[in-house]
Amino acid sequence: MLDEVVKKLASLGLPGVTLVIIIATTGLEGNVVVPIVLATLGGPFGMIGGLAVLGVVSWVGEYLAEYGTEALLTAVYTERRKNEAIGGILREINSLAISDELKTKLKNNVSNSPKKDTDLAAIVPQVREIE
Repeated sequence: MLDEVVKKLASLGLPGVTLVIIIATTGLEGNVVVPIVLATLGGPFGMIGGLAVLGVVSWVGEYLAEYGTEALLTAVYTERRKNEAIGGILREINSLAISDELKTKLKNNVSNSPKKDTDLAAIVPQVREIE
C-alpha cells in the first residue's frame, strides 16, 4: 500500500511533495483533506486554482533546478525594478529568509539596474557563472 502511494507521489514530482507537506501541516484527516487543501491553495479560484498553483510550483521548481535560486531571484527583482520603487524592493529583500550574502548581491543588483527595460536573458547566464 505505501509503495503504491510513494510511486504515485513520485510521478507527480515537486507538486506531489508540496501537496503532502501541506496536507501534513494542516492536521486534517480523511477523504476531504485533498479537496480542502486544493481549495485553500486556489483561494478565490477554488480547487482548479489549487491545481494551477501546484503547476506553477512545478514550473518554478524546474527553473530553480536549472538556474539556481540566485538567478531566479535576480531576474525577478530586476524585472520588478522596472515598475516599482527601489525602497520597497530593498525592504522586501531584507525581509527574505535567505543568507546575508545573497541579500547583499540582490540589493546591489537592484540598486545598479536601470529602471528601463533590461534584457533578463543577459542577466541569468551572468549570475549562473558566478555560482
